[in-house]
Amino acid sequence: MKIGKAIITAAGPGQRRLPLQTLIDRDGEQKSVLTVIIEEVSRAGINDTCIVIHPDDEIAFRSFAGDHSGHISFVYQQEPRGYGHAIWCARDFVKGEPFLHLVGDHLYVSRMLKGCAQRVVESAETESCSVSAVQATREGYLPNFGVVSGKRIHGRNDLYAIETVIEKPTPTEAEQRLIVPGLHAGYYLCFFGIHVLTPAVMQILQRQIEGAPDGRLATISSALHQLAHQEKYLALEMQDYRYNVGVKYGLLNAQLALALSGEDRDEVITMLMEMLLIREHYAGERSKE
Repeated sequence: MKIGKAIITAAGPGQRRLPLQTLIDRDGEQKSVLTVIIEEVSRAGINDTCIVIHPDDEIAFRSFAGDHSGHISFVYQQEPRGYGHAIWCARDFVKGEPFLHLVGDHLYVSRMLKGCAQRVVESAETESCSVSAVQATREGYLPNFGVVSGKRIHGRNDLYAIETVIEKPTPTEAEQRLIVPGLHAGYYLCFFGIHVLTPAVMQILQRQIEGAPDGRLATISSALHQLAHQEKYLALEMQDYRYNVGVKYGLLNAQLALALSGEDRDEVITMLMEMLLIREHYAGERSKE
């Protein structure tokens, strides 16, 4: 199985402007969040990318994509009908082929030489099936993620055969249905935000959308749960770092992570130490008053 296409979703009401924010990447260059995500895709060997956006945003997205704009297609999600529907909107782009999928509001810092998306793509191509990146995550964060359970693949400590997928489970539901042997107590395998998916996912989403009553949204988690019962579907556990730029201080957190893993690391550490020293100095002066 060869992965040659990628879908980035960025059409959600609270997500539309997030990829257009700018920061300094690991190479010291100022870039948009969108550009950093596209370069994560390119690092995985994929240069044919589709971004799902709101119809009003194409000009801005093309501008912020910079030199990468020539390798990008755009698909519109005309109205907010959910994450699963956004992926389905790109069905004509993938044309029945497997594809890499990333969300448009997360950045990744790999602890290895290979990029995060690159390792997911390589696993999917080797195993010839869908692979979702997951990360062991504390119970308190369950309201933020889709969660999977499954059995560890023999001979691997980072690969699982997925059996169940639940979107934002309650702690009780997670304890009853999502326990994975080998994880620390209170930890669950939550989606990392990077997937390689086979064409079967588009077919499942199509059936969801056609059969859903008015107002009911197709969900990617329910589609992936069905996929797990339909064909081989694996989870690759990541020890890397993900940063949601859509939460409070999310962009700041991502910026610090990129800076501390980049070529300006020593300079940034010096700046942070100076800031802390100044803060302690003024705190000490106020305590004397």
